[in-house]
Parts: sequence; structure tokens; C-alpha cells
Amino acid sequence: MAERLAGVRLAPYTTIRVGGPARAFAEARSQDELVGIVAEADREGEPVLILGGGSNLVVADEGFDGLVVRVAGTGVEVAADGDRVTVTAQAGEDWDALVARCVEEGWSGVECLSGVPGLVGSTPIQNVGAYGQDVSQTVTGVRVYDRMTGETADLTAAECGFAYRDSAFKADPGRHVVLSVTYALERGELSGPVAYKELAQRLGVEIGERVPLAEVREAVLALRRGKGMVLDPDDPDTRSAGSFFTNPVLDAAEAADLDRRAPGHPRWDMPDGTVKVPAAWLIENAGFPKGYEKGAVRISTKHTLALTNPTGEAGAADLLALAREVREGVQEKFGVLLVNEPVLVGVTL
Repeated sequence: MAERLAGVRLAPYTTIRVGGPARAFAEARSQDELVGIVAEADREGEPVLILGGGSNLVVADEGFDGLVVRVAGTGVEVAADGDRVTVTAQAGEDWDALVARCVEEGWSGVECLSGVPGLVGSTPIQNVGAYGQDVSQTVTGVRVYDRMTGETADLTAAECGFAYRDSAFKADPGRHVVLSVTYALERGELSGPVAYKELAQRLGVEIGERVPLAEVREAVLALRRGKGMVLDPDDPDTRSAGSFFTNPVLDAAEAADLDRRAPGHPRWDMPDGTVKVPAAWLIENAGFPKGYEKGAVRISTKHTLALTNPTGEAGAADLLALAREVREGVQEKFGVLLVNEPVLVGVTL
């Protein structure tokens, strides 16, 4: 069984560098070890926090009064079948390293997700997506430990309940521990059809065209760096939890209200009749520009969706104060309630 440590400060394990101590801390380097640690804690009635790459996480300044289990199991298995490749990665694998390998090997389907920080295990939970791709398009199965039944299970993509930046895992947080994820990719040197306008413009192609995988990865990384969304110790704008708010999805009445308040606002009409609105536009036009500061935290100087801890000295309370100010300002001006994307532990927005 993994060694348990006491009082480990969690801030260094998160990309935004906030979070107090864990009462207990352990690293799990295999599926069996991960299941064993969590099962024992559950039997003892001990609260458990599963820690991946810490890129989508805000932990309270008081820390976590329980056991933090850091997922550290690695390994990738590949099975080829004609033009398709099945890739099964352990939850502790670095996500961008896996994407880089897929691009290098000529496996198409995740290239637009280059530069996304974190581990494989978090990708189905958040339904990680960027630049016209999300993992729900390629995930075929997720192996989990079900803490309710005490059993290991293999969930199908349908059972994962994927939606925009959402999944069944988020609907029932804490029940499942992701052990590995299986992705079905296409073999070939070209990407899937480019589906995102900004990426198409960067590549100099039309929507729907296919481009060499390496070119897509390079373009996505360049776009993300320009927004402070690729981790870089020399760039204080990357000391964030990524996009702090999701793009709101409005029903017809909500969309009509926003049209009255802000005629001509940017929007994406969705197939189900809802309307998606860019949160970054709402934030900036509610009076919160890039670089807007509140004490030790600020909105990124590159992208209004990221709230940053530029000096590393801010706490979760500082961060949440700025998040609330932004959320309330947007709601007052546009009547739209922004929802946080990062997981909040011991704090609420």
C-alpha cells in the first residue's frame, strides 16, 4: 500500500497554485493500488479527494480534511484494426503527451486537444474539448471503480452521459474513480475536418478541410499560447485553472432576453434550438477587460476567461472574490448566469 503523508500542501499540485494542506496524502501508481487505497478509505468513512493534474481544480485555503489520492498510474496499450486504432491509456498518463504521440504515430481524432493540461483520467469527467473537438467523439469506454458498489466496471460511451463540458461523472461526483480510458482513432496523416473558425483561419483553410496532423497540433499550441493556456513557468498568465467559466447555453426565452439587452452579440445556434454564447465576450463587455485586477488575482492579460494567480501568493478566497464580482457583473448587465468550469473543493462560488 502507498505511503500516507500528513499535512501535504495542495497548492503546488494545482495549476493555479492555491489550496491548503491535506490531512492525509498518498500516491497510487497502479489501478490496483488506486482501488485499494480508495476502498480502504471508504470502509473507514474517510473523505477522499482524487487528484489528477490539478489543472481544473480550486481547493479551499483550509485544505482538505481527509485523504487526497494522487493518480500516478501510467501505461498505454494500442490495438490496430485496419484504418482504426484503439488506444487505452491509464488515468495517470499526461494528456498532452498522449496527444503528441497520437499525432506522431498518425492517429487522428484528438489533435485539436493539444496543449490541454492534466491527466487522461480527467478527460471523460469534463468531456474535455477545444477547437471543434471533444473527447466524447473518440471515447469508447471508461474503466472505473464504482465506490457505491465496490466493483470495477467498464462503462460505454453512452453510459458516460456526455454533453457540453459535462458527463454523468459530474452529475454524480465522487461515485466513480476513473482507472483508464479507451479512445478510437483513425489512422492517417490528415486531421479530422477542421470545425472551428479560429483554427481554420490560423491554418489558412476553409471549415471542413483536412490538414496534416502535425500542422493542426502546431496551430492549436500557438493559439493556446497566445491565450496563456499552455503551462509555462515563465508566463504568469498560465498560473490559472484554465477557462474559469463555461460558455452559457441559453434556451429560447433566455436568448431572446439577451438579444434585447445586447443586439448583435456573438452566438452559436445549436442543433437542439438552444444558443451558445461566448463567456469571454460577456465578461469583457460587462466591464472586465484583460488584466483586470482585484488584489493578488487578475483576469489573464491574454484571455478574459482565465482568472490567474500571477505571483502565486493569492489564496482561494481571493480567487473566488474576483469570480463572484465577474459573475455578478455579467448577470446584472446581460441577465446571464455564468457557471464555473473548475471543480471547487471546500469552497463555493
